[in-house]
Amino acid sequence: MLDAAPMNEPILDAPGAGRLAHANTDHPPVPQSKVGILLANLGTPDDHSYWPMRRYLKEFLSDRRVIDINRALWWPLLNLVILTKRPFSSGEAYRSIWNNDKNESPLLTITREQTEKTAAALHAEFGDNIIVDYCMRYGNPSTIDTIEKMQKQGCERIIFFPLYPQYAAPTTATANDQAFRALMELRWQPYIRTVPAYYEHPLYIEALAQSLEKHMAERKANGQPPPDVVVTSYHGVPKRYLMSGDPYHCQCQKTTRLLRERLGWSKEFLEVTFQSRFGTEEWLQPYTVKRVAELAEEGKKDMVILAPGFSADCVETLEEINEEILEAFEEAGGEKFTYLPCLNADDAHINMIVDVIKREGQGWL
Repeated sequence: MLDAAPMNEPILDAPGAGRLAHANTDHPPVPQSKVGILLANLGTPDDHSYWPMRRYLKEFLSDRRVIDINRALWWPLLNLVILTKRPFSSGEAYRSIWNNDKNESPLLTITREQTEKTAAALHAEFGDNIIVDYCMRYGNPSTIDTIEKMQKQGCERIIFFPLYPQYAAPTTATANDQAFRALMELRWQPYIRTVPAYYEHPLYIEALAQSLEKHMAERKANGQPPPDVVVTSYHGVPKRYLMSGDPYHCQCQKTTRLLRERLGWSKEFLEVTFQSRFGTEEWLQPYTVKRVAELAEEGKKDMVILAPGFSADCVETLEEINEEILEAFEEAGGEKFTYLPCLNADDAHINMIVDVIKREGQGWL
């Protein structure tokens, strides 16, 4: 008696074959069943010149999850004003951080490296019937194209992993929206599990703590005193998101509180701020650019800053923090400003990503 094939897995003539064992010869090819892991990040322009920047910004700023004001007011402003001017300034920001060796943004370079390391770890434990890939909510590789590609490769189940530690409607929710839109384009839909926010995951907190401890140890080894203050800077959202029930603000506060507890630091030594304000309405406070200046004026001349809300360094960290926010700090009298890179493809970060995938993939992997 032959063993039954695993549920939902086609019986093929041979491993990896494309024809079902009992199908007619004209039956369309069916790839061997696989599980897909799809890491999703925010996005990146294809280039920092005007037209690629305009296409990217139009896709980003047309998203109702990102800009949720009245369309009748927003569309003329977006198309007649913002998309005429903003590609130039945003292009300059990207140009200052561009990976010229690979001709791509740092976010794309880092996300690819994260994917490669995650794939290596999962293949070592679970074998080759797992496909690990990455996509972007805006720009390329697109979520829709990547899910379609994975389905054609045989991924009947996909674990969709938005790389946002804290949940927010303009990040995690819109990434999930796009994954579900991809299913609308497919005749044979894969089953999808979405990964929840991991803002309090012990390995995430530990990876952040190790990053700070390494920096403090380097200071001590070089005969330097500890900094006067450490700032955790998160991407901001309008305050009304909090008032409408979005958990982002609370999750950011909890991440820093858990980090503070892990390190044994005081609230005065490890602060929370929010950056990247856009428009005129009130956003989550304190604003990073304003707070770093206040701290410098209070005599906190030596500052360390990190961005726990970003899984990979990007224009908001490499350009906004390292240039604009640094400038505000120095103009207010600050003397030493140290930006700690995101967790990126650090081994501790990859271990956390793999742990989350294994947890969310129970019964599939």
